[in-house]
Amino acid sequence: MVGFKPNYIKLFEEGALLKRVEEAKKHLTQCYLCPHECGVDRTKTMGFCKSKDKAIVSSYGPHFGEEDVLVGYRGSGTIFFGYCNLKCVFCQNYELSYYGRGKIVSNEELAEIMLFIQNHYRCHNINLVTPTHFIPNILEALYIGVQKGLHLPLVYNSGGYERVEILELLNGIIDIYMPDFKYCNPELAKKYSKVGDYPDKVKLALKEMDRQVGGLKTDSNGIAYMGLLIRHLMLPGGLEDTKKVLEFIQRELSSDCLVNLMSQYYPAHKAFEYDEINRRLSLREYRFALSFAKELRLRLA
Repeated sequence: MVGFKPNYIKLFEEGALLKRVEEAKKHLTQCYLCPHECGVDRTKTMGFCKSKDKAIVSSYGPHFGEEDVLVGYRGSGTIFFGYCNLKCVFCQNYELSYYGRGKIVSNEELAEIMLFIQNHYRCHNINLVTPTHFIPNILEALYIGVQKGLHLPLVYNSGGYERVEILELLNGIIDIYMPDFKYCNPELAKKYSKVGDYPDKVKLALKEMDRQVGGLKTDSNGIAYMGLLIRHLMLPGGLEDTKKVLEFIQRELSSDCLVNLMSQYYPAHKAFEYDEINRRLSLREYRFALSFAKELRLRLA
């Protein structure tokens, strides 16, 4: 984006970015990065997410399947990380999220990946996919990258299961937050993602993200450079929960945050074990939810 300078560059110049790196790295020996609050020493053992102290990158490069405001005409520069702090039974990327498929990289190598996305692929942003458990590595890679000219907006593409205290650590570093908002119903969250407190945590996280960056902002070419973009993947038979998700967004968050009401669910991984979600979403279900979102006057992707 012409003329846009990410806040993390200012933090670097002020010396504040290095302090954030040092604070984040404490979690590698006593990890409280996410609401699981495992407290484990990741140099020696693993918590819920199964991650150790080095980042795992499954793949990286331009991605043209993201929202138009991120893709633009050169693609969103996605970095897919291994493992996840959720265990969604219907995960379409289960080889990454469950089994950590990918390559272990140093923070220096991660910085080079970011720079390659910027300088070789010339993408519009750095899109960090499932980043929560590797925040210390990402921040140190960012610190290294800024010294070599990194200047793209950072997208925090997460499942929404976040600690507000850690999001506060990212304040001024992340330009675009793109969380999932999977459920309002704790029973569904427990059943399908193994975290019954997901609704409480995601609501607090969304409010903090909104406080930091506000609604989604785009440049003259329609490409996002800052703000909040929320994804909600509709589940078969989940209309009532979808309505509650949309009502919360309308009631509690900035009116200009962007909402992507996603209809592309299909049974994946272990979803076939649950009869009620062992099917595709019907067109009727999606049309009803879309009409409901429009009635709420949500800004839709």
